[in-house]
Amino acid sequence: MITVRFRLDVSPACSIGPGKISLLQGIERSGSLRRAARELGMSYRRAWLLVDGLNRSFTEPVTKASVGGKGGGGVQLTALGADLVRRYGALAKRFDQLARKEFESVAEGSVRQTAPPAKVQRRRLSRSTAPATKTD
Repeated sequence: MITVRFRLDVSPACSIGPGKISLLQGIERSGSLRRAARELGMSYRRAWLLVDGLNRSFTEPVTKASVGGKGGGGVQLTALGADLVRRYGALAKRFDQLARKEFESVAEGSVRQTAPPAKVQRRRLSRSTAPATKTD
């Protein structure tokens, strides 16, 4: 299966790629940065830094946090955040379609379905680390 992974550099200090988009999608699904980070196997701190970086990179934030309340706080995507996720997804779909069209003939007969096992060179280790002595 041919898929394309790409990253958009929107400024020298800001890029958007599959990881940040997955995090934003997780926030959208769960309403929680902590749950979105957990779903991705990411630390809360790492997730917070990524979202904070995105929020600081645009003239308006991509997420909005709420504090306290009946069900506790949470975080949700702003219109800009939802638009980034939508546009990135649409572009990813177009890239995948283009890649399949361009490479399907190559992939059909030329690509192994599984990688061949790596050849491991093994060296025999001596049982003793003391230098061998010659005895008569």
